[in-house]
Amino acid sequence: MILRHFVGVGGGKTNFKWFASVCRLRRFQPCMSAMEYSTESLSGMFHFGPYLLKKSVEVFYVSKLSYGIVNLKPIVPGHVLVIPKRVVKRFQELSPEEVGDLWQSAQHIGVKLEQYYQAQAMTFCIQDGEAAGQTVPHVHVHVIPRRPGDFKRNDQVYEMLESNSVQKWEIDNEGRRNRTEEEMEEEAKRLRTLWM
Repeated sequence: MILRHFVGVGGGKTNFKWFASVCRLRRFQPCMSAMEYSTESLSGMFHFGPYLLKKSVEVFYVSKLSYGIVNLKPIVPGHVLVIPKRVVKRFQELSPEEVGDLWQSAQHIGVKLEQYYQAQAMTFCIQDGEAAGQTVPHVHVHVIPRRPGDFKRNDQVYEMLESNSVQKWEIDNEGRRNRTEEEMEEEAKRLRTLWM
């Protein structure tokens, strides 16, 4: 419940003031004002767990402490990830400022994606640790645009996130396959325009 208030769901600044006054954690305030889209250079590389990836190919959103990146194996169009810039395996290892930035970035990205993909809802999900289905040892929030009937059972989305089998799940009759670098770069370029 505190996290819900902290990330601004259901009231924004009012809830943040409540959170800060109740918990006496005013040190979070700087991350609240740093949530504008950053103009950080998209040249160079970044780490997603053990993988070294090109910013120009995968990053579409940059905040003070987080990246929004396109997904190698999306389960629906617009399924993206939000990651802390610092490589951190588990959610509990994030600093309070990183938690705030990560969730506010996810919320900000979700609003834009819901409009862009003409979705009617969003799923936000963290698989925190291998036993929870986390396949890359770097905290990441799945941000997934949703529509009625996009899965036979609504909670099937979570089973798909855990599945590493390309043949087990079929999306758009193609199967859940790794996308090419070109496909990912094209999507990242399109999504970047949402913040211009």
